Amino acid sequence: MPQTILYVDDDVALGRLAQRSLGRLGYVVEHVTDGESCLQALDKGRYDAIVLDHYLKAETGLDILRQFSDRDCRIPTIYVTGSSEATIAVDALKNGASDYVIKTVGEEFWSLMENALRQAIATAELRREKERADQEIRLGKERAEVLLAEVNHRVANSLALVAALIRLQVTNSRDESVREALSETQARITAIAGMHRSLYTSDDVRHVEMDKYLETLVQEVQRSVNMQDQGPTIRLEAESVSLTSDRAVSVGMIVTELLTNAIKYAYPLGQEGEVRVILRRPDAQTAILLVEDDGIGLAGADAEPKGTGLGSRIIRSMAATLGSTIEYTPGLPGTRAELTLSLET
Repeated sequence: MPQTILYVDDDVALGRLAQRSLGRLGYVVEHVTDGESCLQALDKGRYDAIVLDHYLKAETGLDILRQFSDRDCRIPTIYVTGSSEATIAVDALKNGASDYVIKTVGEEFWSLMENALRQAIATAELRREKERADQEIRLGKERAEVLLAEVNHRVANSLALVAALIRLQVTNSRDESVREALSETQARITAIAGMHRSLYTSDDVRHVEMDKYLETLVQEVQRSVNMQDQGPTIRLEAESVSLTSDRAVSVGMIVTELLTNAIKYAYPLGQEGEVRVILRRPDAQTAILLVEDDGIGLAGADAEPKGTGLGSRIIRSMAATLGSTIEYTPGLPGTRAELTLSLET
């Protein structure tokens, strides 16, 4: 299919010459003599390129170029100007022209014009293909995020069902050690389910807003404490920090284990107290997580893991996946565990 050119020049003879010269090169040329006719033609037809002369009877080509910009006309435009008018050509390029051709006499002018048209049309087509590809990528990304959100929703529901079944087992078990082990397992599953829930309710399914995630996590742990009608109160102080989903679940597991230890061992049975979960962001590259209490402290607890020690191993393993370690602050009343997170990508 031949490419159609809209040729804007008030010289009727030159317009006919353009139709013959460019026609021999395979183009269809429609000639108009002023800006008004040009805009009317653009409203009615489809053109692959525009050739625009600078000097017209009642206006200049720059006036028409500015109207193209107002109409968001993206058709490639070749600007035609005299040999001594380099600044005009520069102004035309600044106002949206794709290229310019110096007006000369003879076949050389049409050769230069054909070359400029071919390159401008090819460039415009590449731009349109890129825009189409970008649009397809955006649509594909949106579809993938919808599917991923649905997956996270289903995983969260499945994990919540598992946690509920384990809670039922806890209720029916008469062995205290079994009840304790099942309760810890339930807390770990709840931490992972909470992360997936945060993902499918978030605008970005790749990242987790940790302040919201930790709020849900702390509420779940506090609820389990209240069900037992004993244990300390948990208080959360969290600044805005965003982590990828894999790092978020590691942090969630660490907080769950540290909270479980504090609830079980920080205060004598039946004594009231407080456990604090604090997430700070001292600078753009670092976040600091603290879990602390005012209980008997590590020395009072003989500084040895209780039970099977599985929780301590989980904490160390999760910290290692984050490229960090858990530091315990000595000499304090109570226990303070600190984890430093790098936020650099």
